[in-house]
Amino acid sequence: MSAAPPPSPARDALTALVLIAAWLLASAWLRPLMVPDEGRYAGVAWEMLRSGDWLTPTLNGLPFFHKPPLFYWLSGAALWLFGLVEVAGRAGALCGATLGAWALYLFARRWGGPAAARRALWVLLVQPLWLVGGQFANLDMLVAGCITATWLALAHAALCFEQGLAYRRWLWLGYALAGLGVLAKGLIGFVIPALCIGLWLLLRGRWRTLLALFSLPGALLFLLIAGPWYLAMQQRFDGFLHYFFVVQHFQRFSVGGFNNAMPLWFYPAVLALLSLPCLLWSARLLTRRYWAQTEGSPEAAVRLAMLVAVASVLLFFSIPKSKLVGYVLPAVPPLAWLMADASALLAGTRARRNAWRASAALSAALGLAAVLWLTLHTDYSSRPLALALRAEHQAHEPVYMLDEYLYDLPFYAQLRQPVHVVSHWRSPEAKARDNWRKELDDAADFNPGAGQRLLLRPEDFEAALCAAPRSWVLAEPAELARYPVLAQATPVLTSHGTTLVRVDAARDCAKTPNGG
Repeated sequence: MSAAPPPSPARDALTALVLIAAWLLASAWLRPLMVPDEGRYAGVAWEMLRSGDWLTPTLNGLPFFHKPPLFYWLSGAALWLFGLVEVAGRAGALCGATLGAWALYLFARRWGGPAAARRALWVLLVQPLWLVGGQFANLDMLVAGCITATWLALAHAALCFEQGLAYRRWLWLGYALAGLGVLAKGLIGFVIPALCIGLWLLLRGRWRTLLALFSLPGALLFLLIAGPWYLAMQQRFDGFLHYFFVVQHFQRFSVGGFNNAMPLWFYPAVLALLSLPCLLWSARLLTRRYWAQTEGSPEAAVRLAMLVAVASVLLFFSIPKSKLVGYVLPAVPPLAWLMADASALLAGTRARRNAWRASAALSAALGLAAVLWLTLHTDYSSRPLALALRAEHQAHEPVYMLDEYLYDLPFYAQLRQPVHVVSHWRSPEAKARDNWRKELDDAADFNPGAGQRLLLRPEDFEAALCAAPRSWVLAEPAELARYPVLAQATPVLTSHGTTLVRVDAARDCAKTPNGG
């Protein structure tokens, strides 16, 4: 009997892509958007689609320049195609996770063979960080996917150059992917890949390879992809470049005042803990024999590239005081490759192979359990309030939020106009903490007219409320009690400590000092 021919590389790659997307999508639709992050970024994508302005991201109708637009473009396009559903709002993260996983598979297949590529891919996909991050609507997974694909493309180009193979198209692909990374989350889109590749080549003493990776056509391609949006925003909004790069990049990286201050050991501990139980099979990574076993070969170069990528990400993001779990996502693919490679050397018997499969299944179960827990415990979402508002709200009726901003409510209520937010604006306290109040206050600096109209002070609230025949107010009960005009308002629903009330001016405003 003749052996069946092996599958073609193109068919193999397409099969892997479909399986990656299917795995990530299988549970991405289960839970509501989580606030603040998911409500914020899916909400900005919805506003972009709603307004028809695909250049300027807005948060509650105000220019929002914390992040660049690639996530909003991807999720906004998905919302246009599939409607206002959670999985469409998470399209940016899903694309990033798929890109990063597929890039790892293609790289591992070229430099390790199909079996090694499949093993690395499965180890990556069962990691709870990758599964949950791939269906979490914020920018961390999108930029992680771009960073992973960028440095793998550059590493592939470098290895091809060293072996005398054609490499320039892969080099240009790396530059193009770096441009997408800059559109995904700013400078880290090319800084981290450059750090990974630069350290890797310097440790190997490959100066000629390093020089070969500098490409004028690649740089022009990078600028054509990444540059136009930034120039357009600076032309529209004076001070944009200073705010985006100096405030949101350098100050956030180098100074305090931002949320989630953590010690230096935070990311190594998080990455190790959330890589269990697969990490338990990787003891060989700590032995000298593992690193010297293939010294001088392309396999040794790939092993070192993966180690340098993990170390570079951990080092870079451990420097600033502000640390969020999602920042460590670019370290997950190279660590997954190392765990797959080291564990393959241990799985020499059938019993060990079965045990390894059981540990991978347990890792996947932990990720799915996290998704299911969030699906059952939805106290982080204002979806019930939004659906109640959507059922009765008319397009011309204003909506007010008292001393809070419910990021996901405009998305679920499908509001066509921004809401009015009542708080103590333009006070030192408004900009003191990195929260919703500071985000809206900063955004109002780029459009003061809209900011004055949408961001109200408490003393102006009752007069504005009574100017419309019917209005809607969302607030905690304690905030509602502060305003006499709301004493007769009709409560509609209370959910997770927030109440939605309907205000009819003819009835509720007549007995207040501002009545008439």
